[in-house]
Amino acid sequence: MILESALLQVTLGDTKQFENDFATASKFISSIPGYISHELHHCIENPTDYLLLVRWETLEDHTEGFRKSTAYEEWKKLLHHYYNPFPKVKHFTRII
Repeated sequence: MILESALLQVTLGDTKQFENDFATASKFISSIPGYISHELHHCIENPTDYLLLVRWETLEDHTEGFRKSTAYEEWKKLLHHYYNPFPKVKHFTRII
């Protein structure tokens, strides 16, 4: 299993609409083969920050399967304009 993480910094004033659009976008990511689950967490200290965690069966399920899909194009249309700066995505494997 691969854990993808991204710190999402949403433009001030757009958080409620971002949350609504994220709920809509969730159907696109969850439709991809190799997708396991995802979680969106809201930061307590900084209300414009969110932490996205996505579990994939393999790295390629994310980097090839999702990123090269039409579902990703819809995801981008719904969400990418909210980010400032654009998030850096990292991938992790479990060791314990």
